[in-house]
Amino acid sequence: MKGNSFRPIVVALALLYFPGSIFAHHGTAAYDMTKSLSLKGVVTSYEFVNPHAEIRVDVTDSNGHTVNWIAETNNPGRLVRRGWGRNTLKPGDMVTIEGNPVKSGNADLRLTKVVLADGTELDPL
Repeated sequence: MKGNSFRPIVVALALLYFPGSIFAHHGTAAYDMTKSLSLKGVVTSYEFVNPHAEIRVDVTDSNGHTVNWIAETNNPGRLVRRGWGRNTLKPGDMVTIEGNPVKSGNADLRLTKVVLADGTELDPL
């Protein structure tokens, strides 16, 4: 029992010593927060998984080429509190996704809103 009495102290010290690395992946450093995109397309997949749900949407660009965009959302727990569920989106659904693009120029964004074909708006934040 004596050996276990130091465990809470070690855990508390580790949390105090490494707080940045524990929460680092939740930042927005990879995204250009000064820009916002609105893209209309067809859902190709919707993964309602931890740590972040993900929507893939085929968007036709101005040259007629189809680009598969990846929209990263919040975690499923937060999405459920916002009214989302495992079956909220399905392949073939027409949607408009809005969000902040990644700085790298890849077809990825941090999702800030989804608008369904009937006009219903879904808030992932």
